[in-house]
Amino acid sequence: MHVTEGEVELVVPEQPESGVGDAVFFNPVQEFNRDLTVAVLRAHESEADRDRLSYLDANAATGARGVRAANAGYDATLCDHDTDAAALCRENLARNDLDGRVEERNANALMHEERFDVVDLDPFGTPIPFADAAFRSAADLVCVTATDTAPLCGAHRESGVRSYSALPQNTEYHAEMGLRVLLGALVRTAARYDVAATPVLSHVTNHYVRTYLSISRRATDANAAVEKLGYIHHCFACLDRESERGLIAHPPDACPTCGESVATAGPIWLGPTHDAEFVDRVRKQVTGELGTASRAFDLLATLDDELDIPTHYDQHRLCRRWGRSANAMDEFLGSLREAGYRASRAQYGGTTFKTDATVEEIEAATDGA
Repeated sequence: MHVTEGEVELVVPEQPESGVGDAVFFNPVQEFNRDLTVAVLRAHESEADRDRLSYLDANAATGARGVRAANAGYDATLCDHDTDAAALCRENLARNDLDGRVEERNANALMHEERFDVVDLDPFGTPIPFADAAFRSAADLVCVTATDTAPLCGAHRESGVRSYSALPQNTEYHAEMGLRVLLGALVRTAARYDVAATPVLSHVTNHYVRTYLSISRRATDANAAVEKLGYIHHCFACLDRESERGLIAHPPDACPTCGESVATAGPIWLGPTHDAEFVDRVRKQVTGELGTASRAFDLLATLDDELDIPTHYDQHRLCRRWGRSANAMDEFLGSLREAGYRASRAQYGGTTFKTDATVEEIEAATDGA
């Protein structure tokens, strides 16, 4: 079948059920992911001091990402070990009259041999098997999608430990837990090669995690990135949570609020998940031909305002816990600010928010709001 994204037309296999069958996989739900990637690539190119930048679509499948990168002006290489996928990549480049190279081979082998300005990982499941090679290959940006959200978020804990060498916890902020587990694993992987990987834009959407990491090859920068790793100590009884930086965890003997035991998650990334200046540059590159432009604007606006705090709350869940009705989010957040606390919306849902207030302080500040 034929689909159109942005300014390109793609030939993709028909797949009645996502991921079912032997056909090369194409996920239409990830159009938003790919639209935002185009805006990121435009923003990066506009700031680069080199001519045509190189881009690797390391897990190309139909070539949707690589074709769109080529259309955005990048010297694109599309890589997939599957013969049918490589043929589709060639067809989709030709259909759009775009130059691009197609490699029918193992992506890790290619990344160990060649350098690219931007490396994009979008495999089925965890991206970790490709991360070592990606950080050794990329000069500027590593873009990563992870679709194994259950292991990342702690719902499949043992799988999360195996894949990410971290202990996740299935908390009410599970989406952010997954993002920070992924970032922690990527930062540790990069640091092994004296590379600092710094997230400049990250989001959790439609059961996948997507992040863009800026690359520095200074060991001192890698040290600084590692210093932003740490742990979250979470109380499932009262929802109290504390973060602790460092690679050695020192969990409290009991929750300081209610005295119950706490669960520890980590090591995870505790630093910012995006860079405000980069987000602003990306927003300027979101244009009308992108089919999900409106969603992209909304997400980027939320990220621009989102507080740099490593966990979030959901107003509806808290109100159910307190036995009272939820109210308008602006009014709710306004009550927190009037009480002297910082508060912002969060990207993880329409009723999610971040604040430096504790659960008890949130309840008191918003009582009667």
